[in-house]
Amino acid sequence: MSEDKQTPRTGTSGPQPEEIRFFGTTWVDHSGHYGARRAGLAAGALAAAVAGAFVLRFAYQGLEVADVGGLVSVLMIVMFAICSAIAFARTWEGFGRRPADQAREDSLRTLKAIGFIGGLLAYALRCLVEAPGEKLRRAEYEAARARHEKRRTTRTGNPAARKRPKRS
Repeated sequence: MSEDKQTPRTGTSGPQPEEIRFFGTTWVDHSGHYGARRAGLAAGALAAAVAGAFVLRFAYQGLEVADVGGLVSVLMIVMFAICSAIAFARTWEGFGRRPADQAREDSLRTLKAIGFIGGLLAYALRCLVEAPGEKLRRAEYEAARARHEKRRTTRTGNPAARKRPKRS
């Protein structure tokens, strides 16, 4: 966050709010059809999850047609269920805190892609509560604003005009 720019809402100097995808900075004051965006994104994420479930069902039917055996079919179902559960948990946790180890999050990217339905469900559920990541960004933004105000109030006056003590 840059702390010397003007904020668009107040016109004062200070930290800028971080943008959230699909919401921009409207999460700060819930302007610009914020509620409608949340509802639309929740519906879109649920529709994408349903479409993804149909695609996985067609893939499962393809395995049945290929007659690969019961073990492979069961393994596929278990794999997608576990990956979806992990993707849901990681996505949900990601809305509340920044990742401590970015390399670990990067290594889980493939697993989260396989369990995309869990990630979409987490996104849809979070949209029903708030913009995904809003609570985290609001806490960071408020802390940055408080730090900025504290620094600004402690630097009153012209330091060049201060008299220096005389040395003897």
